[in-house]
Amino acid sequence: MSYGVLYVVSTPIGNLEDFTLRAISTLNKSKVIAAEDTRQSKKLLNKYNISTPLLSYFDHNKSYKIPIIIEYLKNKEDVSIISDAGTPAISDPAYKLVRAAIKEGIAVESIPGPSAMLCALTTSGLPTDRFVFEGFLPTKKGRKSILEKLCKFDGTIIFFENPKRLKRTLNDIFDSFGERPCVIARELTKVHEEVVRGTVSGILKDFENIKLKGEMVILIGKDNKNVYF
Repeated sequence: MSYGVLYVVSTPIGNLEDFTLRAISTLNKSKVIAAEDTRQSKKLLNKYNISTPLLSYFDHNKSYKIPIIIEYLKNKEDVSIISDAGTPAISDPAYKLVRAAIKEGIAVESIPGPSAMLCALTTSGLPTDRFVFEGFLPTKKGRKSILEKLCKFDGTIIFFENPKRLKRTLNDIFDSFGERPCVIARELTKVHEEVVRGTVSGILKDFENIKLKGEMVILIGKDNKNVYF
């Protein structure tokens, strides 16, 4: 039986010019685009004159939006899914839609592009041969136990974090890991892009009286003298 294709389409993480020709073509030919924030996505679509209808799909409505999207696909219509920024399904509810499509025997294809995680890693100066991505740490339950397990990992550890929680997270990392090489990447690809390199305690001190904005990527290096800056 022939179905439509679910396209997982990466979008810019800041600079709207970081958008591939293939991504534009795919969004144009799709029947509908599932978007995390339709207002935010509309800015990108308008820039590239993409008129494909948008369908709201985010964490709190996924349970009833997934069947609607699957129905499009079963009717031989192609559907694209995009997130607010970067690659869908990375710390993102698109994962659930991808699982549902696979379960129904629907083809899923990736249209690769920007990723905040990889952008931060490749510019950090920390080892890239072995790394683990943890996304956002839980705000309450399980937070300490996750950090205690991660401190034994012999490679670079990557987190996403909200600026309001950054100092708390760095303090928790210091409590579990002790001193480590640390990089904070924020506002990646934007006008005020900043990559701060140092140690966990040093960066905590640097940011002590600074009000931070924009989502951040935290990278923690292994405790090796050759990894410290």
